[in-house]
Formats: sequence, C-alpha cells, structure tokens
Amino acid sequence: MPVPVISVAQMREWEAATWAAGQTEAEVIRRVGECLARRARRLTSANDTILILAGKGHNGDDARAAREFLGDRQAMVIDLLAPDTDLPQVEKALSAKPALVIDGLFGVGLNRPLSEAWQQLIAAVNAAGLPVLAVDIPSGLNADTGETFGACIQAAVTLTVGAPKTGMLAASAWPFVGRLEVADDVGLIPCPLASELNWTLPPDFQNFPPARAAASHKGSFGHVSIIAGSLGFHGAAVLAARGAQRAQPGLVTVYTQPDVYYPVAGQLQAAMVGLWQADSKKMFADFDALLVGPGLAGPDVPAELRLALRHMWRDFPHPLIVDASALDLLPPEPFLKKYIRVLTPHPGEAARLLNWPVPRVQADRVKALREISRKFGGAWVILKGHQTLVGRVEGDIFVNPSGNPHLAQGGSGDLLGGFLTGLLAQSTLQADAFKTLRYAVWQHGAAADKLQSTRANWTVEDLAAEIGNAR
Repeated sequence: MPVPVISVAQMREWEAATWAAGQTEAEVIRRVGECLARRARRLTSANDTILILAGKGHNGDDARAAREFLGDRQAMVIDLLAPDTDLPQVEKALSAKPALVIDGLFGVGLNRPLSEAWQQLIAAVNAAGLPVLAVDIPSGLNADTGETFGACIQAAVTLTVGAPKTGMLAASAWPFVGRLEVADDVGLIPCPLASELNWTLPPDFQNFPPARAAASHKGSFGHVSIIAGSLGFHGAAVLAARGAQRAQPGLVTVYTQPDVYYPVAGQLQAAMVGLWQADSKKMFADFDALLVGPGLAGPDVPAELRLALRHMWRDFPHPLIVDASALDLLPPEPFLKKYIRVLTPHPGEAARLLNWPVPRVQADRVKALREISRKFGGAWVILKGHQTLVGRVEGDIFVNPSGNPHLAQGGSGDLLGGFLTGLLAQSTLQADAFKTLRYAVWQHGAAADKLQSTRANWTVEDLAAEIGNAR
C-alpha cells in the first residue's frame, strides 16, 4: 500500500482515526521509541553514549521511550523545559562527545518562531558537529513548508513517524532533514489518506522481480540495445552495458562510434559490441528495449542520430530510454500510448529541457517532472538527484528513499540507465513499467547504501558489481 506524503493536518486526522479505533497513544509512543532505538543502535556501537534531548511534548515522549530499548548503549536523557537554564547542562553533555544525539525537542506541531534561548540551544547542538538522529522531524522545521522557525537542528538522519510530511521534501529542508526514513509500523491504523506524492518502501518490492520459470532460455528475457560512447566518453558505454547485464536480460548489444569501438569492446565479454549505423530500422528490428545517450558527448556523434532518435521515439514498439546528452536531441513529439518511453534527466538536464534555471527545478521537482512528461508526450520521467522522483504527467509520483551523496560520481547515471533498460527488456517486467522503474531506482540507491556501510572509498565500478543484490 502506498505511503503518501502528507500535511500536518492530515497527520492529525490519521492519529485521530487511530485513537477512535481503540489504539492508545501510549502504545504508539512505545513502538516509536522501539523503532528509534533500533535505528540508533545501527548508528552506534556497543557501550557508546547516546545523548537524548527530550522536550515536553509527544516528540520528547518518543525520544524518552527509546531509552529502554537501547540495550548495551549508555543513554543520557536531558529533559528540556527552560532552554536558558538548561543550556549549560546541554553544552557539558555535548562536550563529552557522545556517539549520537537524539533530537526530541519539538515535533511537527511547532507553529511559531523559536525564542532566542531555544535558538541558542539549537545552535549549540549544531556547533558540536555530532551525528544527530531526529525524531519525526528536526526540531525547528516547519513540517508543511520546509522553512525553519528561526533555527533548526541539522540531523544526519530523520526518522519520521507514519509517513513523510510535505515540508521535509522541500529543497530548503534538505540541509536539516539529512537522510529521511519512515517508521511505518508503529501501531497506527492503515493510512486512510491519499496523495499524488508517495514514498517508496523496500517491502513494495517483495517477490519482485518474479521468479523465473525453470525452462527459461535467453530468448525469454529480451535483447537490450545500447547506443552509447564517443571519443573521451567510452566508459559510459561500458558502465551502461554492465548495468544492463546486472538486470540479466537474455542479450546485450552496444552500438558505439568507430574511434571508441576497441576500448569499449575490450572491456566487455558477454555483451556484444557493434558500430553505429544510420539505418536505425535495420539495427533495432530485433531488440526488446533500447537505451540511447550515455557518453554521446564527443564531437564525432553522428548527425544522423537526431533523425534516427526521432523515428525511434515515434515508431519503436518496445521500451525506449533516453539519457544524458541524447535528451538534448529528443524532439517534443507524441508517441503511441501503448509504448514505454522513459526520460532520465538530472536537475541540470531537466533545466535545459524546460528552459528553467536549476534552482527553479529544485524548488518544485514535482512540477518539473510533470512538465517534462507533458512536453514529451506523457513519457515516464525519472528526475534524478536527492530523493529521486519517478512518475509522469498524470497519476502518482513516487519518491525514492535509498542512496546517499556518494552516488555523486561520474558514471552512476549511466549504470542506472543500463540497469533499468535491462529490466524493461523482459516482457514480464513491462506489464507494470512504473513498478519496474521504481525498483531500478531503489536498487541503484540501495546498492550504494550497502557499499557505503562497508567501505568509504567505493567507486562506480564497485556499484556495477553490487547493483541488483538488495533484497
């Protein structure tokens, strides 16, 4: 069931329905505390000190409830009622350098500017430079708008209760929210609300992709074609091919430019490599999905490619994914609605497609996605970046929760493009293209999260070996 992104008023409505159904606030608080402690343990080690800053509201109750579930961690709780008189105690506790600070000062109900004393206390927490786990929302953030009430805790991780709140996804909130995670199993009734914007959870992909039939063969899982690579950018073709292979289609063929044929072919074994030909109908008649764009940035990209891409966009009967520089070659033309068309811009590419400045794209990513899809005939759009969005001009949009800042490496997007093309080449995964696209994005981020948990210096080549393993 989708987890909607909701307002504070909707959260209150959900809570009221839960209490009316017989659930108690005390039980929900206990379960939130258990979830919070579980996340705090993953951020710390045995015998580490965890400093809990608890305000007087339910946010503070949630934070205090974590204490009994922290096991072998050393929990120190400071109940904060008067920030001016409590500040010295907080500063002393911070100076001891606890491994983690749990922020339970203010919740989503905060609706007024913070006093100078509270601003000073929050500034002291931020200045300590310690990792912070925020309960539900970073204290001081407006949960509806993403603006601050004069000061705000800078969290490394925010564990929000039930569902994300609208303001947490605003670009203005990102420096304070950090990594946003959802505690969705805390005793609330199933969410009775709906939203155009929804949050992806790993259980969404339980038993997906479906198991393969025992008598399958190469022809059962499609043939991927990738048009990629140019002088100075041959690695993009290699990474796209490796991403496609990790999705395990039956076959992968890369078409590239003559001056990079040998470096591309020399790095690939199972994938076939050929030279680009202007006769696109001949080249793509027997393929089940097509990716165009990775590494097509050199001076020798064929002029015929623009015309060929126009024909493929209109007439290719199988999934077509357009990425990177090929986005700038794409005509804003319609296609048959039964065809699968996917665009994968990052914010800079989205800005060029819309003739918007990048800050405008980032300020309203949902609108940017909708407008790109509208311009290109209703295509699916994967708007990459922090909290990647997946959707199109109408219907639901999903926010991806996985991934981390270390994905900001050259070649990361090429790998994703190949992986999702490899999935869409398989007929069983074309039936629900939306879910397949969401799955590809989630796997890409989850692979980066797994790598980051084990090593600090991983590369995109490592990501190519890991993508597809998350369960």
